[in-house]
Amino acid sequence: MGKLLNQVAVITGGGSGIGEATAKLFAAEEASVVVADVMQDAAEKIALEISNNGGNAIPIQVDVSRKDSVLKMVDAVLSQYGRMDVLFNNAGIIMPNFIEDIDEADWHRVVSVNLTGVFLCIKYSLPELRKVRGKIINMGSMNGLVGQTKNPAYSATKGGVIAMTRSLAIDLAPSGVRVNAICPAGVVTPLLEKWFSLQPYPEEMRRNSDLSHMVGRTATADEIAKVALFLANDDSSFITGQAIQVEGGATLGYGSGPKPEWNNFM
Repeated sequence: MGKLLNQVAVITGGGSGIGEATAKLFAAEEASVVVADVMQDAAEKIALEISNNGGNAIPIQVDVSRKDSVLKMVDAVLSQYGRMDVLFNNAGIIMPNFIEDIDEADWHRVVSVNLTGVFLCIKYSLPELRKVRGKIINMGSMNGLVGQTKNPAYSATKGGVIAMTRSLAIDLAPSGVRVNAICPAGVVTPLLEKWFSLQPYPEEMRRNSDLSHMVGRTATADEIAKVALFLANDDSSFITGQAIQVEGGATLGYGSGPKPEWNNFM
């Protein structure tokens, strides 16, 4: 019997990276999975792969930064499944730059997706999650816990996600809804690839990113997905309001060891 049998799990940013890995793992654990992504083609691809492997999944196109789009997503979930048990707020973007060089439009876009998007998805999913003592998992980052050069917008949003997680855990505990965040360091995903592509010396960045993890490598999306699975099922029934650090010991060695001038990817 799967750990998520009869559960309906909504995963934003489900079309690639951590979201894709989590969607496939949740489906393998017998959840009905909603693969929600701003890229319709990506959502359809992953949902089809899950269905072809015997799982239950539907794709939904959603822009988490827009109220109308989030409401349509929730309506579609309820129309298809009639309930929602797990919400994994995984969608996110990154636009690294020094603060004086950040365009205001880019700043607002990062905030609207990474922080406002989490707010909107929780706000409009909460009535259903309250009914079933649901689980909310937010994608944080080590950037929300420690500083990183040339990345203030992303870091600010992830710090906000962590603070929101802790606040909501208090407010929602009486209704049995648990709220936690996952805080990785570098993870091998398209988002990390984008970060590398925007740096002047990507190969050096890769080497030093690996060194920043005490285990000597970056995490995989599958490893983060396993943490999400733990937080989504009753194995973690006594855990709420936590920012789970999944960072290979990166913060233990923070400030020591070889680093390029822009700091380790964290």
